[in-house]
This record gives sequence, C-alpha cells and structure tokens, in this order.
Amino acid sequence: MRQLLLLRHAKSCWDDPRLPDHARPLNARGRRGAAAMARTMRELGLAPEVVLVSSARRTLQTLEALAPLPDSPIVEPLDALYLATPQTLLATLRRVPETARSVLLIGHNPGLHELALALVGAAGVAAPPPGAADAVRRLTEAFPTGALAEFAIATPWRLLEPGGGRLVRFLVPGDLPEMAAS
Repeated sequence: MRQLLLLRHAKSCWDDPRLPDHARPLNARGRRGAAAMARTMRELGLAPEVVLVSSARRTLQTLEALAPLPDSPIVEPLDALYLATPQTLLATLRRVPETARSVLLIGHNPGLHELALALVGAAGVAAPPPGAADAVRRLTEAFPTGALAEFAIATPWRLLEPGGGRLVRFLVPGDLPEMAAS
C-alpha cells in the first residue's frame, strides 16, 4: 500500500497588490498554520519519501515550515505544479518512482481539491469506507489553505486513476488545537 499526502499551501498574504501571484508569501496566520500542521504530521508519523512542490513562493514556504522532514526525502520543486489542473497533478504522480512508498504533493486549489475528489471517486463519495464518512463529507465541501488529505493507494503510481485512492484522513488547520483559537 502506498501513501499520498496532498497539502494545500498555507494562508498567503495579499498585502502588496503589485506582487505577482507566484511571488506571494505566507502571512502570519499561514506560518502558524503550517507549523501546526508540521507538528501534527510528525505526531502522526507521516514521513514522505518524495516531496513534489509547486515553485510558487507560498508553497515553498509551506514546505520550509514542515522542516525538518524525517528521513530527508527527495524534494522536487516543479513549475508545472503552479496552479496545475488535476490532470497535470495526476500525470506528475504517475511519474513517481515505484520504489517510493509515500509522496507529499504541495499545491494549489482548485486543482488540488479536484484531484482529491477524483481520487475518492464518485463511488467513494456516495458510499465512503467505514470510518471515513465525516472526512469524505468535509473534503467534498472544501479544501482550505493549509489542509492535508491522506490517501492509501493500492496501485503502482504509474497506474493511479480517478477512484484509486482511499481517504484515510482529512485535516484542516482549524482542527489543530493550537489553531482552533485563532
């Protein structure tokens, strides 16, 4: 069984309207949320072997907040992941080496949310696996900044298709104790 972690970048700053979208940094709340998600990932033992990250500043800063990641994963910043479609994200995942058991993809909406919904598939939304109904419901509603979706993948990466993921958990920063009060 393989593990796929989809992480949307943390909350970004819109203070400078002259700044290109690709260059927008995290805001203070985003930095706190990313740090809280990093702690939660460590507590849950989530340790990706490969990290695929959009080249946008806010995704790279989200990745920085996760550091240090256990076991020094291979990190690949990719321009193609910036505001990528779910089809591009899926094609990128299909090129992951088969030896990788766990992959973290850090990206943007709407593509990341659409990919997550595609992986669950219509059947998974209609009849979620036992214990996953609440997570699937929440995922269908939104994929907010800083949210993390964990999937179990039964096929080799090259064969990953819509409906090919089982949602294990879906966490948003507001779920985390240190962010619930902010």
